[in-house]
Amino acid sequence: MPGTNLTRDEAATRAALLDVTSYSIDLDLTTGDKTFASTTTLEFSCTEPGAETFADLVGAVVHEITLNGESIDPATAYADSRITLTGLAAENTLVVRADCAYSHTGEGLHRFVDPVDGRVYLYSQFEVPDARRVFTTFEQPDLKSVFRFRVTAPEDWKVVSNAPTPEPTPLGDGKALWAFEPTERMSTYITALVAGEYHEVQDVYEGKHGTIPLGHFCRQSLVEYLERDREEIVRLTKQGFEFFEELFDFPYPFGKYDQLYVPEYNMGAMENAGAVTLRDEYLPRSRQPRSFYEFRASVILHEMAHMWFGDLVTMKWWDDLWLNESFAEWACYHAEVEATEYDDAWTGFANARKQTGYRQDQMPSTHPIAADNHDLHAVEVNFDMITYAKGASVLKQLVAWVGIEDFIAGLRQYFKDFAFGNSEFKDLLAALEKASGRELTGWAQEWLQTAGVNTLTPEIELDADGAYSRVAVRQSAHPDWPTLRRHRIGIGCYSYDASGSLVRTRYVETDVEGELTEIGELVGETQPDLLLLNDNDLAYAKIRLDERSRTTAIEGLSKLDDSLARALVWGAAWDMTRDAEMPATDYAELVLANIGQETDAWGVSRIPATAATAVNLYSDPAGRDALQSRWEQGLRELALAAEGGSDHQLTFVRSYAGAARSEEALAFVEALLDGTEQLDGLAVDQDLRWSLITSLAAAGRAGDRIEAELAEDSTISGQEHAAAARAAQPDADAKAEAWRLAVLDESTPNETARSIVFSFVRTGQEELLAPYVEKYLTAGEQAWEHLGTHRASVALGYLFPTPLASPALVEQVESWLATTDAPVPAQRYVREGLADAQRALAAQACDRDA
Repeated sequence: MPGTNLTRDEAATRAALLDVTSYSIDLDLTTGDKTFASTTTLEFSCTEPGAETFADLVGAVVHEITLNGESIDPATAYADSRITLTGLAAENTLVVRADCAYSHTGEGLHRFVDPVDGRVYLYSQFEVPDARRVFTTFEQPDLKSVFRFRVTAPEDWKVVSNAPTPEPTPLGDGKALWAFEPTERMSTYITALVAGEYHEVQDVYEGKHGTIPLGHFCRQSLVEYLERDREEIVRLTKQGFEFFEELFDFPYPFGKYDQLYVPEYNMGAMENAGAVTLRDEYLPRSRQPRSFYEFRASVILHEMAHMWFGDLVTMKWWDDLWLNESFAEWACYHAEVEATEYDDAWTGFANARKQTGYRQDQMPSTHPIAADNHDLHAVEVNFDMITYAKGASVLKQLVAWVGIEDFIAGLRQYFKDFAFGNSEFKDLLAALEKASGRELTGWAQEWLQTAGVNTLTPEIELDADGAYSRVAVRQSAHPDWPTLRRHRIGIGCYSYDASGSLVRTRYVETDVEGELTEIGELVGETQPDLLLLNDNDLAYAKIRLDERSRTTAIEGLSKLDDSLARALVWGAAWDMTRDAEMPATDYAELVLANIGQETDAWGVSRIPATAATAVNLYSDPAGRDALQSRWEQGLRELALAAEGGSDHQLTFVRSYAGAARSEEALAFVEALLDGTEQLDGLAVDQDLRWSLITSLAAAGRAGDRIEAELAEDSTISGQEHAAAARAAQPDADAKAEAWRLAVLDESTPNETARSIVFSFVRTGQEELLAPYVEKYLTAGEQAWEHLGTHRASVALGYLFPTPLASPALVEQVESWLATTDAPVPAQRYVREGLADAQRALAAQACDRDA
């Protein structure tokens, strides 16, 4: 349906023509379980009376359209998800009465029935262009307006929107009407409706600008988990408001602040003004490591930052979507460090989030941070970790470039100048230039409008006494994205002290520019045990370790006393492994030797996963069995040695179960699950039980455990875990059924499909996966139209059969890409899968030749 793909030019034409005075939206949620009634009254003015435009409405059955009192035939006016409007007056009233469909894909108005108790829950998800699935809109961010929702629903439901929830008016027959007051002026994509049998609790924040009501909502079956975590969530929310209101020097603009934990959610969260929706997995039912709670804190603060950056001031068009997300990402980590207990959050960012940006930026699909989003399809494929992680890293560099005080001064003026309006990046840049006195256009061109990541490599020469006679930094770039940039970096020299700790003995900060930069300050310095480029993580760049530093890292990374420095070394080692410059075997040994002493929560939870990839995918196939055995045994030793009840213990047990191949390991997993083996402090709770069962399933030893466990855990989480466990089995019929559910069956709930997709492709099951190469490529042709944007992107992004990496696979996929007419977004994911396979082959050759 090309009508759903609004172009930037169409939006600019419509914005020049229209000003939207108000929306009145009447929704009746009592008309059935498939559809709901939607009546929209749109008041708008037109600068050119007599002109023609269109309104947006997707997937509806339209019963009636009137424009300025004149009836319009829906059969002719409504086509291809657009309503044609002709003969506009200076002032116009459009009324559209329609039935719209509930969603089960997390787009539009999603409807969920909790299998635990049969209760019904609805929530909206409108970014990027899906408000038009619920009411008639001018669906573009720069046509802001005020919105008044009137919602008919069962009288025992909770109904929440952007404005404060009113007292419902009984209508009889078990129904009631919620008539909300008009909202502040906002874009369609941040309007919201959440309704159903939700549990509600209320708190308040008393701040310098007054009282903000704080609502918390969840399914009835999750009440105990909300109550368990409520104190922590409220504390974080209050800390965030206090910090951001002071930082931005602008009162919170939307009156009340509800946080609604909703099921089957595609996103992590969404910044609906005053009504933030979040995945209800953020209310965990089982024990989680500190990294989980640190990430939840970043999500809560990320969405709160959007209340100012994105909701109060909104991008004119989706070209600047990156700025919304990059800013909120930077702001949440800044707030964590300055205002919460997670004061080492930038270390976690370096260990985890930033790595996702590096990975995405090295894909053939990489793009500038400020992507050319010429239409909505371009937005969908460019909404990735370059938008989030790289963007936040680059904004962090910008803060260092202009100085935090001038950066904040510019932001404060920007919010005042564009409150409740729309802006472009040039407007923010102008505010920052005025505040700092620095010229930033060149910086923006260099960092925001070019793609790819640079690599910084030390070049050293020693004199007869072992001191540096020359130190230089060589900057390189991928030939397809050859930009060499200016970097402000720290360089740290670390050596062992008398106690055996690796401590920093010298630090210099310098600008790197061009292909080669000489570091004269270090000439004459005795060669340290470890030379660390980008110390303090000021720059967005991959770094390399010289030979001595690499030896030090493998033998004694855990002796390095600074967690951020360790994160940089961990990252450098992983980058070198992925780039086929460090053998996978060496990386696995590095992890086994040092992860047990790691203190950063994200390092502990994430790094074993990267090592598993090195072992199972990047290692030489001829020596893989031996390395897998070494990895399995090493994880067992780490799990048994870890402190009882610690994050280390939980992570290492999960990792050991995932690596289990030998009879000894699988028997241990079975014993943990059955309770015949116990580890001091380890609670084998529901989520861990599913992890253990899935590991047994992948080894073909689940037996009847999956169905037995599901009988005990019939929640939606249990159903999703069971689907993942079935998909993991080394059984042709199980694989076929999993593929059907995830790729072919449109009725499969979105989160169930995602659980299957994440579990389907497994190393050691190559023979079973072989038939799915052709099936995957067929899905590339069909899935985008068949499954919709979100489910297709998940399926194509994770079902590429990378364990089958071989020259033959590469040739087959390249041939398909050369001849296919699959949608461009689908081709993107196939190209990314191909790139992963090619990277695996190069890494395997490196490990073989070591």
